Amino acid sequence: MRKTALITGASSGIGQELAYIHAQKGGDLIIVARSEGKLQNLKEELEKQHSVSVKVIVKDLAQSNAAQEVYDEVVNTNLQVDYLVNNAGFGQVGKFHELSWDRQGSMIQLNILALTQLTHLFLPEFVQRNSGKILNVSSTASLMPGPLQAVYFATKAYVTSLSNALAEELSNTNVTITNLMPGATETDFGSTSGMDKTALFANTANAKKVAEDGYQGMLDGKLDVMAGLTSIQKFMMSVVPITPKKLLLKQVHQLQQTK
Repeated sequence: MRKTALITGASSGIGQELAYIHAQKGGDLIIVARSEGKLQNLKEELEKQHSVSVKVIVKDLAQSNAAQEVYDEVVNTNLQVDYLVNNAGFGQVGKFHELSWDRQGSMIQLNILALTQLTHLFLPEFVQRNSGKILNVSSTASLMPGPLQAVYFATKAYVTSLSNALAEELSNTNVTITNLMPGATETDFGSTSGMDKTALFANTANAKKVAEDGYQGMLDGKLDVMAGLTSIQKFMMSVVPITPKKLLLKQVHQLQQTK
């Protein structure tokens, strides 16, 4: 039986690669993003190449009512979501007090509130059916504070914490929640956040490889999937818990300074 995946932020980057992977496996899709043109092009490509059904929902999830509107549209079209992929998100480099509140408020709305509400809306149906998988795209940034990206790092810490807690709540069911933690990845995120001008993005991972790792981790019901890290980056992440906090803050601060 075909599985239907709802993927937010599907118009580019990791979200788009996840859509390709799911379609290649014969799954139907509901793709959500702001860019209607990109979504329609993706729909036409996937339906033509893989003979799957793709529904487009054009929605800016940074708007406060958008998550509910996405859910209502899915319900009204009698579609059953088997996999929920909360991928949409963005960051911004700069000092917290110097960045505009509108931008940072939108970041919280998208990275935290939209993800949480979509999970809350779809999860009761998953539990009732005793089947379904959720993939929340967090970040390795969730494992530490992030000077010069204070709000972004904090939103990702929330995503990791929420995902892990819900996974335990659901441990006596067949519903799973997987937390994907990519490192710096070659997507539009770098240019839109300003991170492409920092040392942290000097060696970015391939979005397709990150998506493959995340998708397989979701199918396997893994708790956490860390993807897109070099051997050195893996070592650096392994010592984060034992690094003195002030030293860690200075290191992250330096890595995020623009060139």
